[in-house]
Amino acid sequence: MTPNELRDWLKKEQSTSAGWTNDSGGETIGHESGRKIVKILENNPDGDPSGYSAPEIDHMRKVVSYCKRHLAQEEVAKRDTNSKSYRSLKNWGHDALKE
Repeated sequence: MTPNELRDWLKKEQSTSAGWTNDSGGETIGHESGRKIVKILENNPDGDPSGYSAPEIDHMRKVVSYCKRHLAQEEVAKRDTNSKSYRSLKNWGHDALKE
């Protein structure tokens, strides 16, 4: 997803109803991750590898790992756009319908 697509998705109520909440009980971990992804992509719009900080690289590795693991475990995200799986993956910046 592009930063704009992800930002628009995160504003929707659907995005807040999927995934595990963080320790404070507020927003979901995936929703928080999505906000970080938007910031990372906007700070380096050309995708220059030297333009990422170590924490940004660590976070994006976590994102890739999450998406890869969940896509391997579940096919429901591709079949049901109302599923928690689909919404959760979108929070992490992956639209299963755009593969």
